[in-house]
Amino acid sequence: MRALPLFAALLLVAAASPALAAPVEVTRFHTPETITALGRGAVVVIAAPGEDAGSLESGVWLAAVQRELAALGFAASTPGAADATAEVRIERQNRRDEARRSGPVSVGVGGSTGGWNSGVGLGVGFNLGGGARDTVSTRLSVVIRARASGQPLWEGRAESTERSKARSPGAEIIAARMAKALFSLFPGTSGETIRVK
Repeated sequence: MRALPLFAALLLVAAASPALAAPVEVTRFHTPETITALGRGAVVVIAAPGEDAGSLESGVWLAAVQRELAALGFAASTPGAADATAEVRIERQNRRDEARRSGPVSVGVGGSTGGWNSGVGLGVGFNLGGGARDTVSTRLSVVIRARASGQPLWEGRAESTERSKARSPGAEIIAARMAKALFSLFPGTSGETIRVK
């Protein structure tokens, strides 16, 4: 009767293992001239036009972007004293992906009881593939502008699609991970899309 304890152990491992974070696709745009103009002055992080600047969710994303800019050497500032503004926009979309995989994957655990040639057996199986999936796509967009002229100096976006789950990570974790990916190897190669895991 080893199959049941083994099956129970597999279920415990599956339940305890956190879902792997989806990769983040990052694209940045800038020119040598705009990066020179940007320098490492004081930047104020604000919600982009049309965003709800006072919402708790916006505050989480603004704070994540501010931390990454500070790590790069940009000083935090107030709107009137800043050299540049970093406009932050968040877009989220829920969707149901009806596409099915080429074939379901089945995992089984089997065992037998009794003596040699007794013919008594026990098997347990579960299906891991196929079926529709609910996903959440998130895009973090940041535009850093010269405060005086409003000219864009650097633009970037980070996109990630996660499975919709009751145990999905909180907004703080997602915001921190996407902001870190967006500003990795700043300013990045203009126009190139990279995947950050």
